[in-house]
Amino acid sequence: MTDEERQKNERYMRRALDEAQQAAAEQEIPIGAVVVCKGRILAQTHNLTETLCDVTAHAEMQAITAAANALGGKYLNECTLYVTVEPCPMCAGALGWAQIGRVVYGAADEKRGYSRYAPQVLHPKTEVVGGVLEDECRTLMQDFFREKR
Repeated sequence: MTDEERQKNERYMRRALDEAQQAAAEQEIPIGAVVVCKGRILAQTHNLTETLCDVTAHAEMQAITAAANALGGKYLNECTLYVTVEPCPMCAGALGWAQIGRVVYGAADEKRGYSRYAPQVLHPKTEVVGGVLEDECRTLMQDFFREKR
């Protein structure tokens, strides 16, 4: 990965982290997501499962819908999703159907991440990059759950 690409990944992941912090402030699980297409942010969202009383209202699902609406089409093959935690199988499945071009995530999710349960669910052409600002993303989740217990 080039230094320029690393900086770009970190810049957008910081935007996703801002969303995750907003989620935590709203007592939502602190996961944030940003969809970028050709240098333009199309969606900037966070988990809304508690707010909407909807188990499918994950940050990634909100981001897919907002980005598709912004583009006027359902395929996101020229887009990158930046998300603070590895997507779950449900979200990865939706990302596969949307044919997302690239997924960049912060912290892996060993318990519920797609790579554990459905590693082939993303579109075959989707590029995946993990571990961007991993420590910050993981710490935010750990701190949130530590306060809940």
